[in-house]
Amino acid sequence: MVTGSRKKLEGNGMWESSRMMLPEHKVALNVWDRERHKRTRIHLDEQEWEDVSRAVAQSMQQREPIKLKMYHEFEELEIIGIVDRVNQLKSQFMVDGEWFLIKNIEGAQLEN
Repeated sequence: MVTGSRKKLEGNGMWESSRMMLPEHKVALNVWDRERHKRTRIHLDEQEWEDVSRAVAQSMQQREPIKLKMYHEFEELEIIGIVDRVNQLKSQFMVDGEWFLIKNIEGAQLEN
């Protein structure tokens, strides 16, 4: 009998032998699974920010389409469109009528 209970405590035996899971454990496992898939934010250096700024200004002034790589926690996000406005006070910019945060830009490329 001692060997049977000892076997349950080895490896993943405790989970494998259990047929039910507490709601708290299920929530914790879901949170853990979600957290391990988070992306890390790319930080741009000064030269890269200048390149982004130049591309955004050119898109806005010359009405050229731009592709912006944006930070999102769980997926790779790209915005393609024309920059309509930039609001420096709120650190936002508008593409095709939708506002985005400047700090979330990870890269910019004009679409020619």
